[in-house]
Amino acid sequence: MDSRMLPARITSSQVGDMFVVRNSGNMIPHANNYGPSGYEVSVTTEPAALELAVKRGKINHVIVCGHSDCKAINTLYNLHKCPKSFDPESPMDHWLRRHGFNSIKKLEKRLADKKAGPIEFVSDNPLFSFQAIIDPEDKLNVEDKLSQINTLQQLENVASHGFLKEFLESQTVDLHAMWFDIYTGEMHMFSKPNNRFVLIEESNVEELIDEVEKHQT
Repeated sequence: MDSRMLPARITSSQVGDMFVVRNSGNMIPHANNYGPSGYEVSVTTEPAALELAVKRGKINHVIVCGHSDCKAINTLYNLHKCPKSFDPESPMDHWLRRHGFNSIKKLEKRLADKKAGPIEFVSDNPLFSFQAIIDPEDKLNVEDKLSQINTLQQLENVASHGFLKEFLESQTVDLHAMWFDIYTGEMHMFSKPNNRFVLIEESNVEELIDEVEKHQT
């Protein structure tokens, strides 16, 4: 929901090209937060918007886009490091703590051992389980590392919802992660074959498009 993020401009899209949902921390609640899939349905905006876009809007690509210097992610990290800063009257603090916990766990594992292997993101559908190497050159600050992890965590969360099961299994819908650097204007796409976010450049854009298209064949 950051006002510096302009999805239509970043993607060069036109009216009618995209459904856009914006919230604090670009988070989609995991289905398990609302009981086993099929027994207790999540009645929050994000899954409802996904269902509207996929089942009625007939979209083929769900893209989760995070960004650098995310105020929500900065707040999440601060809540983790300074639990006493949690405000029980703050809807945002509750939202971030509830839905950012798995991202924090993965960050701590990454920070504890920089030589450890890739981070695992596990889905019930093996097609949407993957590994990720976060900031291999160690250029990002810890909050931006968390932002990238959190963006990828949402792919795992999206895949957990039962109403998407048939679309994901038939590969009529694919899931993607992108990450935008607010200060450089550079867009990164998560490449599953490379297990990392890759800067989108003229030299590799055709390769990345081919990667997306191959995954849907």
